[in-house]
Order: sequence, then structure tokens, then C-alpha cells
Amino acid sequence: MGAERPTLDTVARAAGVSKATVSKVLNGRGDVAPETRVRVQASIDALGYVPSTGRRVHGTAPTVTVLFDAFVNLYSAQVLSGVVTAGIELGADVVVTHLPGADGPQALTPAWFRELAAKGHLGLIVVTTEVRPDQVRACADAGLGLVAIDPVSIDPSTTDQLVSVSATNWSGGLQATEHLLSLGHRRIGFAGGLPASRPAQQRLHGHLAALSSHGVKTDDELILKVGFSYDDGRSMAARLLDLPNPPTAVVAGCDASALGVMQEARQRGLRLPEDLSIIGFDDTYAAEWASPQLTTVRQPMREMGRVALRTLLGLARGHRPETHHFELATTLVERSSTAAPRPGGDAVHHRWLADQPRPDTGGL
Repeated sequence: MGAERPTLDTVARAAGVSKATVSKVLNGRGDVAPETRVRVQASIDALGYVPSTGRRVHGTAPTVTVLFDAFVNLYSAQVLSGVVTAGIELGADVVVTHLPGADGPQALTPAWFRELAAKGHLGLIVVTTEVRPDQVRACADAGLGLVAIDPVSIDPSTTDQLVSVSATNWSGGLQATEHLLSLGHRRIGFAGGLPASRPAQQRLHGHLAALSSHGVKTDDELILKVGFSYDDGRSMAARLLDLPNPPTAVVAGCDASALGVMQEARQRGLRLPEDLSIIGFDDTYAAEWASPQLTTVRQPMREMGRVALRTLLGLARGHRPETHHFELATTLVERSSTAAPRPGGDAVHHRWLADQPRPDTGGL
């Protein structure tokens, strides 16, 4: 029987370093001391170690992985466009994947990160995906850089091992609500994401700050936190429009849920924006395709992808990031889904709504 094939553990023991350091050397990372790199390379050569997937040859294009929680939304498509564009400009290959199996984030085990490193990948960009502190540490232990776009949450203990890229969500929530207030709306619904979502909470806090600055009292029944999908938007709109004193305008947590609000309002016979103003968040392609075209808060999704890719490549070269929390500015894009409230004020609006039939929403 021949000698056993050397493993990453074998090389690490021979060189007197950690497996993460061996992985960094194999991947061409710059954050390894020259003498350590020489010692690790000598052990690799002496043992004849080659990863089963093949070591990345010096001079070939670096490879990064982009991990999505799902591909089924336009937000993901626009972020990915930015990552791929930056990869072309900087000579990096981009591999796209999504959370494996039914376990979701639970599938991101230390073995998963080690396998990624063994393939010669420099690091990982995760998009709107929950990554626990132990997973952040497992990624670092595998010698991989980690950048999170719009992370669901950030644990303070992982700040030095994780770079986040997001939009100014608080300012975006403020901009959306201030726009509606400037049109004369005072009873404004909020159809947002789940409380566990950091971006969702930031947008809500911006919304509340705008109301407070204009002396508008917060009404808890107007604040819903269900999710970011189209169906979530429909279900929240149904609840808001069924109130005895419904809103004249709605701030949605994203464009997808805004489209759901639109559909629910339309099925109830409301005219948009004459009877209900709606504003989204993202400025995806769908915002312009909607009828009426959706007023929304634009977050620079492509640029977020570009910044994430550039930052990850910098980490691989041993460069310290300018900051561990990049925030890119949002802007309000006014289209035709928002307008001043109907003449006569809320009382006319409420009487008109009361006269409308309530369609069967299928349990939404």
C-alpha cells in the first residue's frame, strides 16, 4: 500500500503553523510573514501536497464566491451585476452559489468553509444572509476573507473578521417618509421587514424619526413588520386598509413588498396615487415597470457589489479596509405612485374606503 496522501493538516504540522495560514499561502494571500511563507511553501513542496481540487497557480485569476440566501428577487440580480462588473475590471473570477440544502445558514459549517478554501478561493461575499459569530470565525480559520452585503445582523464580537457593505438605511427611511409628509400626508402606514433584520429596523427608525420631526404622533397599528416579499406586502396592505382609520400613504420596506401593496390596493378599487400613495425601497428594475411607476428610495446596489468585491480582494492582499462598515448613500427617486392626499382630507378618504367591497384575499 502506498503512502497516505498529505493533507492540509500534515502541511500545517510540518511547518508549525495553523491550517488557516497554509490556506492563505496556497491562495496567494498577502497577510503572511515572508519567513512563514517560505517555511510553509517548503513543507508543501517536500510533502508533495496538492489540494484535491487543484491549487491555484500563481498568476491565474483569483476566485471569489458570492453566496445568496435566494436568487428570486431583482435586488440580488443588481447586486450580482456590480460584483461581476468589478470582477471583470479587476481580473477576478466570480462563482455564485446559494445556501445549500434545507438547513439554510446551518449548512455553513467549518467543513464547508475549509472546502471552499481547498478549491483555491480567496474569500466569500454573502448577500442578505445570516452568518453567526461562530461561522464568521470558521471562515477566518479557513483563511478566507469575508464581506457581507446588507447583513441581517452584525455581532460586535466579529467586527475585526467581517466587513459589511450596506446603504444608509436610516436615511432612506427618513427620506421616504419626509417625501410623503411634504405632500401633506399625516396618516402613513409602514409595511416593513421582520424585526430581526438590521436593514429593516434601520429603515423603520428613519421613518419614525421623520414623523417625530414633523410632530406626527406614532400610531402602532400603522406599523407592520412582516417581511420583504410581494406576498408580505399584500398581507400588510390588507391589514392596513382594513383599519377603521386606514392610512392615506404607505412606506414599504422594499420594492417587492411595495408592489404587493399596490396590488392589494388595486383589488380593492383604490386609485393610485389619488386614493393611496405608495413608496418603495431599492429602485430595482420593477420600480420603473410598475403602473403607476413606483416612487422609491434608491440604494446603490451595483456599487455595493463593486465595493464588496474590491474590499475582498484587498483583504486577500493583506490590506486593512478603510472601515469595517461601509455605508453608501441613498437617494429619493420621485415617480408617479405618490401624490398629495385627496381634497377634503382623511374623512373623505375613509368614507370612500368604507363604501368599497372587500375582496377575498385568499387568507392574506
